[in-house]
Amino acid sequence: MQPLPAKPYEFANWKVATVQLNYHIAIDKQNYSVPYAYVRKKVDVRYTNTIVEVFYQGTRICSHRRLHGRTGQYDTNPDHMPENHQLYSEWNRERFVHWAENIGPSVKEVVDRIFNSYRVEEQAYKGCLSLLKLSDKYSADRLENACKVALTHIPSPRYKNIRLILEAGQDLPKPPEETTVTPVAINNHTHLRGAAYYAGGVSHEL
Repeated sequence: MQPLPAKPYEFANWKVATVQLNYHIAIDKQNYSVPYAYVRKKVDVRYTNTIVEVFYQGTRICSHRRLHGRTGQYDTNPDHMPENHQLYSEWNRERFVHWAENIGPSVKEVVDRIFNSYRVEEQAYKGCLSLLKLSDKYSADRLENACKVALTHIPSPRYKNIRLILEAGQDLPKPPEETTVTPVAINNHTHLRGAAYYAGGVSHEL
């Protein structure tokens, strides 16, 4: 009999992923870097409980230890970053901030806070792009109002917070409250006297 394998067999899953502008792919809400030259390209991903492997046209281009626990974690290989931390000359923090500024000051503030929350600039690209594209679906005015609402309640709002505000219509002005006037009940047996009665004149009882 042959000896047992040194490592137990692990079941593997496969999926096709598109490399995002921040040169990462997402697997089960965890993020793994890919060499930036593959941005916007579709890659094949093989992942088990312990490892994530990325293939392009049949060639393995990188691998990562599988992340577990808190969602939204990043495993970023410094070798995958573009030079000077810029993803081509067209995508950088300055361009996102300028785009946000054209929509409104509250949108710009949210974008600034998103960038400030990441150690690596490119990790903010995906969230900022999703946020700014909400103006196409809901209008620039509504996005600005939603960001203003979020900033009053959340120290560092993200795309999901703004999207939920828009979906719930919490950015829209509230209609004025209607004042309900309670009718006064009139007793039919009450005698109503005119001014002439109190002036000493003739009363007219109704």
